[in-house]
Amino acid sequence: MSGPVIPQERRPDGERPTGVDELLERVRAGYARVEAREAYEAARAGEALLIDIRYAALRERDGLIPGALVVERNELEWRLDPQGSHRLPEATSHGVRAVVICNEGYASSLAAASLHQLGLHRATDLVGGFQAWRAAGLPVTS
Repeated sequence: MSGPVIPQERRPDGERPTGVDELLERVRAGYARVEAREAYEAARAGEALLIDIRYAALRERDGLIPGALVVERNELEWRLDPQGSHRLPEATSHGVRAVVICNEGYASSLAAASLHQLGLHRATDLVGGFQAWRAAGLPVTS
């Protein structure tokens, strides 16, 4: 037995709304995502900033990635905009390679797409997020 039939809605412009799965697929097609080992090596070589956007309870529960910058998701654009008055010192140019990390790699994809809209053309995210990092046996501190 199937669930209730949901009528196909339309936006005011007549187009159908985009679901989150479709949105993720669309934004991820706009950049190359990275695996945990690649992100680790790029950060160690000084070629990428690791940006942890997980909320505090997850960081407290699971630990931190050494060297990652902790930036709450609601502050991300302000902290990484090289033209912004609230930027991090590491946000030196639009060419900075920022690897955004959330818990499982979903919110980080949307965050990376938002950074692209700000002109940070090398922004990407970590496939599988923090959980993939930890599963790969990469460094985590409590």
